[in-house]
Amino acid sequence: MAEKADVRQGTLALMVLKTLEALGPLHGYGIARRIEQVSGNRLALNYGTIYPALLKLEQEGSIASEWGISENNRKAKYYRLTRAGRGQLKKEERDWAQTAAIIARFLNPGESAS
Repeated sequence: MAEKADVRQGTLALMVLKTLEALGPLHGYGIARRIEQVSGNRLALNYGTIYPALLKLEQEGSIASEWGISENNRKAKYYRLTRAGRGQLKKEERDWAQTAAIIARFLNPGESAS
């Protein structure tokens, strides 16, 4: 069984935004579990990781929240992507694609002759 990794700095916002884009409004626990699921359970997110990220994204205007009732009949704050968040997501996707391409050049130097 693979050891769970820490979330790399700067990646959590992208994962949260992408999760909300794909699934629509979710509560914090649902977002955390979905990120863990998509990572193949290689990432572990706890309250101290996910909620500060959600708060920051909300303060930046990338997500908005409202209270609702969860599937187990408990009060929960649901987060959704805003128009500004969709723009931020596109920018983050471009930035990470560029970063991945640069790192790939270092990992496979013979493959990037251009």
